[in-house]
Amino acid sequence: MADSHQPNGAGTALGLAPIKIANSLRDQAYAAIEDAIINSDIYGANGAIRLDERRLCEALGISRTPVREAMTRLEQKGLLRTLPRRGVYIVRKTRRELIEMSEVWAALESMAARLATLHASDAGIARLRHMFDEFVSTPPAAHIDEYSDANIAFHQAIIALSGSDLMKRMTENLFIHMRAIRRRTISEIDRAERSIIEHMQIIDALEQRDTERAERLVRLHSLGLAEHVRKYCDFLD
Repeated sequence: MADSHQPNGAGTALGLAPIKIANSLRDQAYAAIEDAIINSDIYGANGAIRLDERRLCEALGISRTPVREAMTRLEQKGLLRTLPRRGVYIVRKTRRELIEMSEVWAALESMAARLATLHASDAGIARLRHMFDEFVSTPPAAHIDEYSDANIAFHQAIIALSGSDLMKRMTENLFIHMRAIRRRTISEIDRAERSIIEHMQIIDALEQRDTERAERLVRLHSLGLAEHVRKYCDFLD
């Protein structure tokens, strides 16, 4: 069984583009690497993901100093960690940590759904339904990558519909791992098919301004991810 904390293999290249000279190369490097980490498939492989400083510099088209400074900031933020004599790695959570994160996410997103029924506009809620227009007549599994993107956007949108800036900030770092583990697990068993059914039920509750039902459905939906991780994600042990 692979240990998610054990590094294996060479450095992995991220999707980066050369940086244009501006006021702060460090800030630009930080933003570029952070965005690449957020959009990378953290749990797609069973091993740790190592970043190669030289490759990052080449990809960004800048010297090592701003890249090192950016990586230090990203480590302080909890996105990277340095292992002496081994290198710098993207932080991956253990199964226990991901279960706990999913449970915390369930609490926050269900409150966001509650607030959305009270404060969100009809147009804002209607946009949730349109996210899944292309999957109504065709099973999500037929185009799982597109459905995975829609699934992630759906959960982000519920947080946004809460109207709470504090909740958005609180969920930013948490969502990096929620997004990644959802992407890894959405194609497993029948999760995609069950997911779209539950999404439609949530949207119905939001459209009807049924506060208690919307909150309950969102909480159960997110706790379903925690249960899936508990049962099937043994590669994280």
